Amino acid sequence: MQLAQLNVARLLAPIDSPQLAGFVDQLDEINALAEASPGFVWRFEGDARLGNTSVPDDPLMLINLSVWRDVDALFAFTYQSLHKRPLGSRRDWFERPSGPHLVMWWVADGHRPRADEALARLALLGRDGPGPDAFDFRRRFDADGREAAAKPGAVAA
Repeated sequence: MQLAQLNVARLLAPIDSPQLAGFVDQLDEINALAEASPGFVWRFEGDARLGNTSVPDDPLMLINLSVWRDVDALFAFTYQSLHKRPLGSRRDWFERPSGPHLVMWWVADGHRPRADEALARLALLGRDGPGPDAFDFRRRFDADGREAAAKPGAVAA
């Protein structure tokens, strides 16, 4: 089993606006960093200028969809690599989320989730809270469905 993750963010301005230049200028570097990270398996590659892709009915809503070896590998990339730099500036570019904006779930080796599948998992997390089929960093589940102890410093990304 491998870990799929989706995170969503709604831009404060159009992607080609000067306000988003600092975000857009880092996309290639951050995507390359993810791809070179231990435990990285795959990421959805839409328009690189859109940070992966936008949701069709909302051009300001971006999604990032990827697959990792496990939760620890994703956590290390997200919070212990140079990815922290743009993460720390996210309020300059993105609206504050009103609900869950990150979801993780286990997939069979080789499965590449589609955006509709991932968005359904995010909706499940928002509706039912963390469980074996949709969880976050704060409340994680092993591939066998058992709740795993959160690591010290875990956050609800």
